Amino acid sequence: MARTGGGGENSTPPQPPPPIPRVSSGARLRTGADPLLVICKCFSVLTALTALLCIAVNVLSAIRSFQDGSDIFDGIFRCYAVVIAFFVVIAETEWEFVMKFWKVLEYWAARGMLQIFVAVMTRAFPVYSSKRKDLVLLQNIASYMLLACGVVYVISGILCIGCIKRARQRKEMTRDQAVRDLEMFVNIWIFMRDLSLNKFVWIITGIGAA
Repeated sequence: MARTGGGGENSTPPQPPPPIPRVSSGARLRTGADPLLVICKCFSVLTALTALLCIAVNVLSAIRSFQDGSDIFDGIFRCYAVVIAFFVVIAETEWEFVMKFWKVLEYWAARGMLQIFVAVMTRAFPVYSSKRKDLVLLQNIASYMLLACGVVYVISGILCIGCIKRARQRKEMTRDQAVRDLEMFVNIWIFMRDLSLNKFVWIITGIGAA
């Protein structure tokens, strides 16, 4: 209490309380990522990169076929391989716009057979196999890698791993939405509480000053 020159007591008005730190509810409720979804995401990235390698190899083969004029049909064949491999890459991104029109790509067995088909098209030996061994080596690497990915997809589809993944994805999306809704509710509640507390403090301050 500080005394004034007239002998009266002048009480120092109380200061408003410091804002309460807001702890994100997501930090408390969000658990670790699903290991199955993480593994599937990594495998999808690997498959997409392998399909891109197949695209590059087939483009190089098509360019050589058209430039040399040795085999026009091989060049056309490589162009088809590029188009189908492009669909493999899009399927791995699981773009909703594309998956809506290509429902069959949601099933892992069908996706694996498509990858095996692209691997076989990439592996087909052109007439210049004895001249460009470096290009043939790239074809072998890309085709066998995509073939392995396709076999894994087919086996996983038979074991219903894809169905389990989709179910967990829906569960993850539902949980994330619930966390966001709860986080918004908690922030609104804290804001209203702080507003009410500050208003009460200023009312008490005004009464004391009067």
